[in-house]
Amino acid sequence: MNTLKEYINQAENTKTAIGHFNISNSDGVWAVFRGAQSLNLPIVIGVSEGERDFIGVRQIASMVKSIREQYDYPIFLNADHTYSFERVKEVIDAGFDSVIFDGANISFEENIDLTKKCVEYAKNCGREVLIEGELGFIGQSSKLLDEIPEGVSLDSGSLTDPEKAREFVEKTGVDLLAPAVGNMHGMLRSGVDPKLNIERVKAIREACGVPLVLHGGSGNSEEDFKEAIKNGVAIVHINTEIRLAYRQGIMKSFSENPDEVAPYKFLKSAVQAVEDVVIKKLKIFNNL
Repeated sequence: MNTLKEYINQAENTKTAIGHFNISNSDGVWAVFRGAQSLNLPIVIGVSEGERDFIGVRQIASMVKSIREQYDYPIFLNADHTYSFERVKEVIDAGFDSVIFDGANISFEENIDLTKKCVEYAKNCGREVLIEGELGFIGQSSKLLDEIPEGVSLDSGSLTDPEKAREFVEKTGVDLLAPAVGNMHGMLRSGVDPKLNIERVKAIREACGVPLVLHGGSGNSEEDFKEAIKNGVAIVHINTEIRLAYRQGIMKSFSENPDEVAPYKFLKSAVQAVEDVVIKKLKIFNNL
């Protein structure tokens, strides 16, 4: 089996992208895995600080590892949006395959210093762990929105600057970069987010020299996904659409079977709804 880094390089070479789907419980893990397995594609399970606190840091690491070993399948685990060195160290020690240090809301200099510290720890942990840096603020919550989140600006002057991206990558040594290119966390209730700045995606990838990660993919159009992937995005994050599908699946289940009390029965619709989203997105990301 290839490493995560090898799968990322393969995705770049074929102008496809690896799907990264956030989960909060074991139901989500199985839904994401089965969706990817049905298409025979590598997959990344993502857990933010809040999500991994809920499911357990070492517990989710053990679960993903056991699935990878039992099925001999390329399923990987990423610590999404991690805000301190201590929590980066925690997930590396627990066995995660990659981790994002999110310094988008601190000064450029401090972001460089802390990200570099995370990179150095990962390089000396005795195994391959990828470190992703973040440059550009796109919000912090994966939820339905009535308007663009406070503090997020989508004008070209507020997006990640390619030369800053180059400097950031050179000084930190990160394996991956998550830029602000017109994307945002969460999704508008209309279901369609503003268009991505594809020219900025291309410029950042050319300048920084590492694969890009598109955060806040929920609500973006199929056209934007495909163009972003062609121009340097190798991983796409989906969370809000997963949460919405899970919630709607549970509501559907209770609507049809209001007296059901067995969780493994009333959660089936939720798990299937998540799996359906995963399959739909992976087909887009892989031109299937």
